[in-house]
Amino acid sequence: MAVQARQNPIVLVIDFHHARGPEVELCIADEGTSPATDNDWSLLPFMALSDGAHLSTEEFSYFTLRQKETPTTPVTSLFGIACSRQLDSNLLIDRPPDVTRSTVQKAVVVVTDSPRRVGQLREKLSVVTSAWFAQRDFTDIDILRKFREGLVISLLNDDSKDQNLGLSLREMIHEFKYQTLVLFKGLLLQPKMLFFGTRCERLCMIQFSLISLIPGLIDALQDCADPAFDSYAETVEKPTSLKTSDRSSLLAYMGLPLQIFGKGSMFGPYTPLQQLDLLADDGTKSYVVGSTNSLLLQQKDRYSDILINLDEDTINISSLPLRTALVLSTADRRWIDLLTQIVNDTWDEDHPSRPKTLGFMGSEEFIRMQFEEYLLALLSCMKYHEELNSLASAESPHRAMSQLQAFNIEGDPALDFNADFLAQWQKTSNYALFSRLTSDALLFSITEPRHPSAGGLTMEDVQRRIAQQVAELHLDERVREGREALNRHLSTGQKKVSAAFNSFWSDIEAMREAQKKRNEERASQLQHTSIDKEGPASPPPAASEPATENSGSWFGARQRPSIDVSQAQASVAAASQKAGAYLSSWGSWASDKRREWQEKRTTSPNPSPSIAASPSTPTLPSANENIFDSDRGRRRSMQRHSEDSEGLSRSLSRRKRWSNKILRRESGEYKREDLEGTEPSFPKSPLSHGSPVYDSKAAKDEAKADPPGLQDQASHQLNAVSDGPSPATSSAPQEMAEKERNEIQKSSSGEKVDDSTTPATHVNQDTHALESNRPVPESTSAQ
Repeated sequence: MAVQARQNPIVLVIDFHHARGPEVELCIADEGTSPATDNDWSLLPFMALSDGAHLSTEEFSYFTLRQKETPTTPVTSLFGIACSRQLDSNLLIDRPPDVTRSTVQKAVVVVTDSPRRVGQLREKLSVVTSAWFAQRDFTDIDILRKFREGLVISLLNDDSKDQNLGLSLREMIHEFKYQTLVLFKGLLLQPKMLFFGTRCERLCMIQFSLISLIPGLIDALQDCADPAFDSYAETVEKPTSLKTSDRSSLLAYMGLPLQIFGKGSMFGPYTPLQQLDLLADDGTKSYVVGSTNSLLLQQKDRYSDILINLDEDTINISSLPLRTALVLSTADRRWIDLLTQIVNDTWDEDHPSRPKTLGFMGSEEFIRMQFEEYLLALLSCMKYHEELNSLASAESPHRAMSQLQAFNIEGDPALDFNADFLAQWQKTSNYALFSRLTSDALLFSITEPRHPSAGGLTMEDVQRRIAQQVAELHLDERVREGREALNRHLSTGQKKVSAAFNSFWSDIEAMREAQKKRNEERASQLQHTSIDKEGPASPPPAASEPATENSGSWFGARQRPSIDVSQAQASVAAASQKAGAYLSSWGSWASDKRREWQEKRTTSPNPSPSIAASPSTPTLPSANENIFDSDRGRRRSMQRHSEDSEGLSRSLSRRKRWSNKILRRESGEYKREDLEGTEPSFPKSPLSHGSPVYDSKAAKDEAKADPPGLQDQASHQLNAVSDGPSPATSSAPQEMAEKERNEIQKSSSGEKVDDSTTPATHVNQDTHALESNRPVPESTSAQ
């Protein structure tokens, strides 16, 4: 044990050569010694430059080395810590010719005989390495020499107090929770434990934190570098005295530290692939190693019984008996849950290694004392368990039953630690050494053989378990994240839906506008076509430019008709004006004529009712009245489009009057002298005047729009009036009527009037034609 404090630190420089790989470039040790060569540290460069170290600016690795036996020192294990950094080769002040890569990677290593100062060494090594790289001249090693001298001086002034800086137990419990106790009890069973992680420093510190939970073990690792080393078991002596006021004396009397890394076991915080042969050797029964190479994950069943993946914070136990032994009992779970709750209640994100209350509860020392109490209770219960087993077996008991009953211990308290675990632990080498060192000691008389959280399952345990499980689910965080994600999705969906509806309605509006334009264009085309057919031809509207804008419409690719809407509207307005002028002129002419005839009728003498009266007095006014009655019937039929009873009665009265007139003319009652005296009072027939003269363009349209059937009807009326020659009808009105008749027959469509038809029949046909606004048929039968 004395040699561990007498080894001076060693400082080395490891360089990564582009052709030869990692190699020892410089070794600063005691004068006249070369530890790297003497101890065959061929794997030291691979341990110092870990896999993946080039991916980070600064990386630390921890490892163990073997020191051979010398005339003054026995074989032992040394501990190294390396700090690796990189520098751009273009920044070097004096660039060596063998530097061919863009970066230079080097590591500064410190090798010491005890891992208890790794926390302080880590901080000092980081500062020195950073300063050396800042020089940009690796040939200047004066700073490294002074660094080594300072380490030697600090070693001489070192005291015996525990120095566990950097070994954060709080972080381990916060991450692994109840599984921390699983790892602790698994360490006592000495399985093959493999730690994997991409960050080498975190990987190594977790292992140091775990082994530091066993009191005194971190100072008894002289055999951990090689499975063949067993110096501790060979040199340790059984304590014969106990000083309860001295903690180290109490721990030694209780058989501590438990020798986890003895013969057949090894400890390698960072183990490169070059040491896999040592792990697979038959002499290696158990180990605790770490690796950053994922190739070991592919062969985890071969190289591990317990795999701890730090990247995923998972623990995988491949052995079924080991998995059964490591099941936590009710008392175990209650104990670790209480400790986890204390750590979580005092957790500080900014400073994980210390509680936020800055008190003792939840601190590193508090956690170590709790595990120390747990381990001492386990050792005491195991000794009492052995005494009970010796009494139950046929072998000679160590103690009599009366002696055991004097301690007033109920039952077997060791069962609170899981009976399967106790059975597995009794088969390990560390338990064998513990039994040898405490064979005659009554440990249960010094420490109470009782689990720290003994007792059955209570409601508090259930509530605590549920609370921890709910806390592990992180429901608050997940609900908050889910609410935020839901709000984001809702806002995004609302925007998308709103955009979709806006686009949809814009398409609908565009389609409506396009449809409206097409309807307007179609209506203007139809109206223009009807105007061309009914009225004078108008010049075609100018073709508009084809629409090229088709975005926003479902029928954008369809070519729209080229119609000038303004031109079409102008044509419609002109046609409307023409039609209005025509109708107004026709109505004014008809009203003037009606008024004129009414005045003349009132001024003319009343005809005699007798048959012997003058034929000129009753005949012509009756004829004119009949004509205009027919005209009024025609307009009324155009408005109503149907015959009514009043039209029929008026037709019968006209037949009767015409029959009387014709009989009077045939009997010779009309005389020329009678007609000559009344000539001025009888106007000409409306048809004899021809078309009314208007000084506007509507007159021509009126003549063109005048239906041919009207001329035929007037011709038939004149034929009916002038039919039948008589000596008494050679007056001027009769000649004018005859002349108009001939002109109308010439201008007609060639239909010949049958003079043999009865005048009454002609009158009936003419009246019916005027009322129905149809031309008179060529020949009809007498009604």
